[in-house]
Amino acid sequence: MGLKYTPENIRHLGEDEIFVFGSNLEGLHAGGAARTAYEHFGAVWGQGEGVQGQSYAIPTMQGGVDSIKPYVDRFIDLAREWDQTTFYVTRIGCGIAGFTDEEIAPLFADALELYNVRLPESFVKVLTKKA
Repeated sequence: MGLKYTPENIRHLGEDEIFVFGSNLEGLHAGGAARTAYEHFGAVWGQGEGVQGQSYAIPTMQGGVDSIKPYVDRFIDLAREWDQTTFYVTRIGCGIAGFTDEEIAPLFADALELYNVRLPESFVKVLTKKA
């Protein structure tokens, strides 16, 4: 199938690459991938969603999986529009927020078909598992 995945540890990005991370609505990027986004990729303290420098925040700390879906849908819409940009999605929601790959990966099912979106290998395994 030739899928490309988000690398485990990203510290550098090319010109048209974006680091996609899980955030909280308050935009307090204190830990995990959010801290990496803040320290390396231009995430803005106090901005909990959307494009920030070479990063994109998806809120994951405000409730259950259903509360995350609209934010993921907005991200996917943007990725379709910004088709010359490569987006590296981290395991959003699977760290501090406490969700599992099996809970979060299905939110990204529509992104699997996008050539400019890289998902974590663990999400892809969930999405391509044969029932």
